[in-house]
Amino acid sequence: MTPPVFRTCIAHDPVLALLGEDPTRLYSFGQAPQDASKPYAVWQVQAGAPENYLGQLPDVDQLTVQLTAYAQDAVAARAIAVVLRDAIEPVAHVVAWLGEIRDADTQLFAVAFLVDWFVHRSD
Repeated sequence: MTPPVFRTCIAHDPVLALLGEDPTRLYSFGQAPQDASKPYAVWQVQAGAPENYLGQLPDVDQLTVQLTAYAQDAVAARAIAVVLRDAIEPVAHVVAWLGEIRDADTQLFAVAFLVDWFVHRSD
């Protein structure tokens, strides 16, 4: 029930160019470490449902994943959102743009979007 967000994104060189390598600053469960270098992005599963059938058990789960890019300026946050979108769209569907904010606590700029990902249970 976990979509291959990290694996998909690190296979896309523009993501690595903006979020680094070793480590790549793309964190699960919607939270970055307290001392994370900037910029970074987070992802988390927001919702999902099995693909139910009448004659067999589900073999696919549809998961809605939120990705949020954080940076010290708006241009960088938007650029990260674009490269994440470009990495993910060949294998999943962007379904909503959630907007842009400036986080009150960190003063970081953030851009968020939702993706529907169909994950085969055998993956």
